[in-house]
Amino acid sequence: MKNLSMLATGAMLCAAAAAQAAPATYVIDPLHTSAIFEINHFDTSTNRGRFTKTEGTVEVDKAAKTGKVDLTVQLASLQTVSSVFTKEILGKEMMNAAKFPKAHFVGSKFTFVGDKVSEIAGTLTFMGETKPVVLKAQNFNCYENPMTKREVCGGDFDTTLVRSQYGLNYGLEWGMPDNVHMVIQVEGIKK
Repeated sequence: MKNLSMLATGAMLCAAAAAQAAPATYVIDPLHTSAIFEINHFDTSTNRGRFTKTEGTVEVDKAAKTGKVDLTVQLASLQTVSSVFTKEILGKEMMNAAKFPKAHFVGSKFTFVGDKVSEIAGTLTFMGETKPVVLKAQNFNCYENPMTKREVCGGDFDTTLVRSQYGLNYGLEWGMPDNVHMVIQVEGIKK
């Protein structure tokens, strides 16, 4: 009987360990996810804009230290300081959002420090071009949401894009910078 009890206890512990080691899927929370661009404006100020409509999923296996992310940003959701400026940025001379309405990031290489994601490498498709991108975590955490009682994981990630690699050349001849700093605020709710 003692051996049977030990065997049952061992089986339960193995099942619990397997359940914790399984990858978890998180659905992007559109209320807590956005992509922000920052670009220097002739060394006087920084122009900023926020894309507010996002969708996608993140899969994380904390035990295996692996993950996948699939995030789509709707460019028409851009908000800036004015509707005139927003329209200009989304127009044909810049982002050409009518022709290229979405930006799409797919990340497949997660780097962890302890149990926290520190970096995600993948590709960004923007304006018809796909280029490698590495998002570096400035903050990352998982917690149980006290209202929904569901696990939420997320953080603040950033990267610098070279916009001419995507065909966004507007203003380069006037000395506007080619580098654009991106900040991605993302949270996902466990399925």
